[in-house]
Amino acid sequence: MIRFGYGTNGFAHHRLPDALGVIADLGYQGVALTLDHDHLDPFAPGLAARVGAVADQLRDRRLGVVIETGARFLLDPWRKHAPTLLHDDRKLRLDFLRRAVAIGADLGAEAVSFWAGVRPPEVDERTAWHRLAEGCAEITGVAAAAGVPLGFEPEPGMLVEDLAGWHRLRDDIGAPGGFGLTLDIGHCRAVEPLPVPGCVTAAAPYLVNVQIDDMRRGVHEHLEFGTGEIDFPPVLRALREGGYDGLVAVELPRHSHAAPTIARDSLRFLKAADEAAGKGAGNDA
Repeated sequence: MIRFGYGTNGFAHHRLPDALGVIADLGYQGVALTLDHDHLDPFAPGLAARVGAVADQLRDRRLGVVIETGARFLLDPWRKHAPTLLHDDRKLRLDFLRRAVAIGADLGAEAVSFWAGVRPPEVDERTAWHRLAEGCAEITGVAAAAGVPLGFEPEPGMLVEDLAGWHRLRDDIGAPGGFGLTLDIGHCRAVEPLPVPGCVTAAAPYLVNVQIDDMRRGVHEHLEFGTGEIDFPPVLRALREGGYDGLVAVELPRHSHAAPTIARDSLRFLKAADEAAGKGAGNDA
């Protein structure tokens, strides 16, 4: 049975303890925790006590956890996602990722997920790639020392946006064992050349974290299940057959306005799709 989780970036209007409570009460088995201003801010005072409280909540709710680092304006109130590992002033991003790894270690996280970022126009591609590889190598070493798997996510529109780019990056940093893959199922439909189940099969040996949402070809927009173009039973069957046993967390970051309802409907949809997957139902798409 696949373990479904829900991303806290889809509960932006809830206090974190309330979000965890709703997610657990709906029947999810895990949470993808995006470190952000209102959800375990890694730069605010009293971090150790706050991390301890979250650890207690996760344990009491029997929720697994992965750490996500895609907060939009946590590091800079003016620039979305900036600075990234590609910027001139990337030290703050590196500090953030180190903090995310430490928090992940304290929470017993199954993975810490991060991405490349969009290349700044003033940075040439060669320099950007060098900075990315250097930063990934550094954070991989930090995570290995902490015993926390890293999941690097290809993100449409970023310097690394597909599986081919992830493989190139992994090879460039020496293919370390702790440098895993975060795969967003919607992104497979949006940008990958393979059908979505084939994309999952190709990614399976490297997976440490999976995000799930619906999407349409060529459009990077996270959609509620059943409103895009993905046939989910073959996708979930591919995850099963690939031996993936980590969390599969719903990624709907722009749906916080109706978070409890959408989370409830999402789990119903996914459970039905997983049941169909177990019966071998569905057509590859």
